[in-house]
Amino acid sequence: MPLFAELGRLAVELERALLPPACLLCDAAIPKSEGDALVCALCRSRWRSVPAPLCARCGAPIPPEASCRDCESWPAAVGRVRSAVWLDESARRAVHLLKYDGWWRLADAMALPMRALEPVAEDAILVPVPLGARRLAQRGYNQAERLAEALGHVSGCAVGGDVLARTRETATQTALTPEARSANVSGAFAARRRIEGRVLVVDDVFTTGATIIAAATALLAAGAGQVDAVTFARARPPGAALVP
Repeated sequence: MPLFAELGRLAVELERALLPPACLLCDAAIPKSEGDALVCALCRSRWRSVPAPLCARCGAPIPPEASCRDCESWPAAVGRVRSAVWLDESARRAVHLLKYDGWWRLADAMALPMRALEPVAEDAILVPVPLGARRLAQRGYNQAERLAEALGHVSGCAVGGDVLARTRETATQTALTPEARSANVSGAFAARRRIEGRVLVVDDVFTTGATIIAAATALLAAGAGQVDAVTFARARPPGAALVP
């Protein structure tokens, strides 16, 4: 091993011994076996999967004999939507750190449970939901694009980070009603180029589906043959049980 490479390795080992990395979610020391992970394995295990049975289309947990009302009014633009985990305290903290605190490498940990979602297949092109220019300048990166890149790395899917653009700035969706969310993002996206084949929209959180519907509509207009979507987390509907 070259001298400088060996010295660099020793410096890393010394730094780890003196300042062992801590999990961003629980502050516990991360074992050496987990490398440079930002979230420990225990915290990742606490993320609660969205339980089956699910609506075949929107991914909402429903009884097998029930019909889903969450997506009955959705346009044909949207195919399957799946989310990896519930947006509970730990997952919500991870999303907040990714979006607002500059911890873009958290996307690596968040992509791990996403790779097992049904729509994720190697023939899909991962298209992140784009940010407006103002928010992109504020954050320095698009959290959905970081998730798409991390998911592409672990799944083998191609990433089309340049496919969609946001045509106008929109208000934050957080405090809006479902109807206001739809109006807020309607027509807010356009494709920069033609795209073919199966497209998989990637975003951090699914709440009502308004953003995904608007993105899917733009992608189908640009030639996509099928548009599905995946997110890291799914907001619990009012009255949902606290355990899967």
